[in-house]
Amino acid sequence: MGPVRYYSSIFLRRFPYFLIVATIVSAISVTVAMTLPPTYSSTIRLIVESPQIPGNLAASTVTTSPFEQLQIVEQRLLTRPVLLDISRKYKVLPNQDEATPDEILHELRSNTRVRISSGRNQANLMSITFDGRSGPIVAGVLNEYLTEIQKLDVEYRKERASDTLAFFEQEVERLGAELDRADARVLEFQSENAGALPASLQFRMARQGTLQASLQQTDQQIFTLQKQREKLLEIYSTTGQITTVGQQPQTQAQQQLTQLRNQLDNQLGIYSESSPQIKILRARINRLEEVVAAEQSTSAATTATQTGNSSLDLQLAQLDSQIAALEDQRTVTEESLEKVTQSIELTPANSITLAELQRDQSNIQAQYNTAVSRLASASTGERIEVTSQGQRISVIEHPSVPSTPTKPNRLVIAGGGIGTGIALGLALIFLLEVLNRAPRRPEDLIKKLDVWPIATIPYVRSRGEVMKQRLIWVVAILVIMVGVPAGVWAVHTYYLPLDLFAEKVIDKLGVF
Repeated sequence: MGPVRYYSSIFLRRFPYFLIVATIVSAISVTVAMTLPPTYSSTIRLIVESPQIPGNLAASTVTTSPFEQLQIVEQRLLTRPVLLDISRKYKVLPNQDEATPDEILHELRSNTRVRISSGRNQANLMSITFDGRSGPIVAGVLNEYLTEIQKLDVEYRKERASDTLAFFEQEVERLGAELDRADARVLEFQSENAGALPASLQFRMARQGTLQASLQQTDQQIFTLQKQREKLLEIYSTTGQITTVGQQPQTQAQQQLTQLRNQLDNQLGIYSESSPQIKILRARINRLEEVVAAEQSTSAATTATQTGNSSLDLQLAQLDSQIAALEDQRTVTEESLEKVTQSIELTPANSITLAELQRDQSNIQAQYNTAVSRLASASTGERIEVTSQGQRISVIEHPSVPSTPTKPNRLVIAGGGIGTGIALGLALIFLLEVLNRAPRRPEDLIKKLDVWPIATIPYVRSRGEVMKQRLIWVVAILVIMVGVPAGVWAVHTYYLPLDLFAEKVIDKLGVF
């Protein structure tokens, strides 16, 4: 017996097993292919458009990248409230009234496929595909998706722009209040220390030198008058009389008055009438004019020649009045000098404090100016987003109602199931033959027993046995061909639709 004939005989002998396996698998495949509900698909395509206004002219304050913007929209679209609201408008599940919210969410998310394509020098695209049990449901869900996407995109960008504008409005208000307080602190400090500020330091130092020179001159004049008084008393005590002939020489007060008037003329070329130094000189001139007037009235009442105590008393009175006037002048000069010196000593500390206050004021002013500039930019950016002139998501392809289902491919499922059944039947025959070690050919007897048989007689069944065996196989095949589809149909109808049943099996097995 040749190999082909031998293996053919084995196949024919095991053919019932092959037929059972192939029939079962084929029946299940055909039944599933005919029972699976149709699935319709539809797709929308979106693109992120660039701002309509160039950024160098007016920029939006929402700086989200296109890819990030699509990701944000995707995550907000697939949230629980949005999907449940859409599921209530369209009966996505055939048994939606009996399904839990989690099952509805799982169904919508598993049937929604989102694909984002982005890259350098490429357009940023998003495609959303939804699978459902009917064309109107698929198109309706995608239209709801599209409406929600456009609403989310507009709300997100407007919200970001409004938040930015509100932030800078608060910053401008806050910095404006701080700037007002800083200005008030600087003004208050300058008012409290008006006479000891660094701006007038040179003037006060010059005034200090003038007062010191004036004080020194006053001391010299007092010293000279005191010497004259002492000499006058000495002459009187020696001679017993004092004689004045003709016109008396100019007194000390008259000389000092002449000097102060000359000094006033010189100072008016440098300082104004409101200058403190000019005011002091005029006060001294007025005081000396009163002294000179008193001297002239006293000398007019006397005669050209005087002797005795009356003449001595008159000259002593003149000298004493001049000394008293100079003493008063000296006191006033010392007080002014002390005030000027004290203000000069306070100037360095006041300069440091004022510099700190002005530095804080300048810093706050710079922050305020920056905030005002950014507020203007934020206002422009918010206006751009309100008028939808910024970056936005536009529709390239609107959802359409599919006229034919996209799956299942019944021919592929049925053909694949039949092919799989045939392959499993052949595998079963091969397995049975591999496990069967009994000798079935003369070669097997020679190999196992080392005996050469004269002849081999095959087992011949009777006609009744053959008919009985054929009847059993026919009944089994009929049971399989009828029972398997009926069982699949019963599971699909009374227990769970086959697509959902398949998903549960896949989840249990953890295939995906």
